[in-house]
Amino acid sequence: MPPSKKAKHKGFMQFTRELPLDLPVEERVKNYGEFAQSLPADKLKQQAYRCMNCGIPFCHSGCPLGNQIPDFNELVKDEDWEEALRVLHSTNNFPEFTGRICPAPCESACVLGINEPPVTIEMIEREIGDRGWDEGWTVPLPPEKETGKSVAIVGSGPAGLAAAQQLRRAGHKVVVYERADEPGGLLTYGIPNFKLSKEVVFRRVDQLKAEGVEFRCNAEVGVNVPLSELDSYDATLIAIGSTKARTFAGMNMPGQDLNGIHVAMDFLPQQNKRVLGKDVTEAEILATGKNVVVIGGGDTGSDCVGTSIRQGCKSLTNLELFPKPPVKRSPENPWPQWDFVLRTCSSHKEAPDGECRQWSISTKSFEDDGHGNVAALHAAKVEWVTDEEGRRKMVEVPGGEIRIPCELVLLAMGFTQPEADHFVDGMGLEWEKNRFGQAIKADKSYKTNKPGIFAAGDARRGQSLVVWAIAEGREAAREIDLYLMGYSDLPARDSAGYDTLKAEATPA
Repeated sequence: MPPSKKAKHKGFMQFTRELPLDLPVEERVKNYGEFAQSLPADKLKQQAYRCMNCGIPFCHSGCPLGNQIPDFNELVKDEDWEEALRVLHSTNNFPEFTGRICPAPCESACVLGINEPPVTIEMIEREIGDRGWDEGWTVPLPPEKETGKSVAIVGSGPAGLAAAQQLRRAGHKVVVYERADEPGGLLTYGIPNFKLSKEVVFRRVDQLKAEGVEFRCNAEVGVNVPLSELDSYDATLIAIGSTKARTFAGMNMPGQDLNGIHVAMDFLPQQNKRVLGKDVTEAEILATGKNVVVIGGGDTGSDCVGTSIRQGCKSLTNLELFPKPPVKRSPENPWPQWDFVLRTCSSHKEAPDGECRQWSISTKSFEDDGHGNVAALHAAKVEWVTDEEGRRKMVEVPGGEIRIPCELVLLAMGFTQPEADHFVDGMGLEWEKNRFGQAIKADKSYKTNKPGIFAAGDARRGQSLVVWAIAEGREAAREIDLYLMGYSDLPARDSAGYDTLKAEATPA
């Protein structure tokens, strides 16, 4: 039973962290549907009671959006779900996205997490978002008046969608250009359905359409949409993500061009198309009946793992170059930093032979089957040591050579830059180097070197999280609104959270 209202502040002492059980592995791998389940109403309330309503809520600092986490937890405690949704929507346009696919840096910064399992912030956020749709509280909110200004948004991923909704609600005409045949960017054609159902994405797209946002799909700027078309808008936002995959190109790795070696983003979108009932027009990439090796231990790698299992692969190996993380925080990684600890995602739990991950493995070459197809991967075990100058470097372990038979290799080694060479140069924009490769250069106000052209999300910051993309889309929308109108009523994120007071543009 939930505690009485008088005992609210002691909820963290009475209840432990509890998450709903996912559907059993043997059941969920038979299809591509979402398998995350919910807790009963009383259990959800108990989890909200665990929030301590801290005097200084460090969860705010962990959340790129500045979500008012103690506030919506307090409302869920009192079963005021509709008000909790209003509070959450004030900072986050798409809580049902982040409640499913965010790694929850807010939970790493939770004060309770110093010595206890943190509050289940992500789960509660998902429940609030879903309940808004189930109860009919989430509805289109078209602007009360039009400004007469127009904005083109190139890219319809989370940054582009968030910016589009904010700018439209400010009264501007908004047109979104998307090169794929459906809006959503990697939300639609990157993240597998079992993590994020496309119905969840498309209902938000429908909401934006009802608010007056126009989507133009199969429209790639600089390819079948002339650059000159963007000149007709009062401002342009580039939110195309960072989707150029890191490969072995330039490393002269033997066998790197063999058939059967593909980047993850050639593999994953095909399965999403199949689930949506669409034809795969390019050469099909399937894991069915094959020995599969996935190179890369991040989210994209785990998506390849889960998809390969559902396609019926023969065997599965997931290689990671870096060492296995510790189970608990190291002294060099104190709270409230993001905790670099071992995490086992749902897809890795589905591996037919148990643990499919191998750590500290460096790929050396690929073996030809004699017909131009990959037959095996050759690698070496490595150790990471610190040199005299304090730099980490990789050293091969003597006798640590391994050979892994495979007919399909999926490269999930991250992304280096936006796929924008065909139009960035034509627009006269500048590139900026970052730790991944390069991105479109834009300042803290999301302004590029060209007046009226802005950039946000992964296109500006390099590969990152969906929650960061939404945050940047919102902030870029405010800067565009300021640029167009000289003032803005859109909320702005600062160190204290969101300030909803009207702002005026700083003179150039």
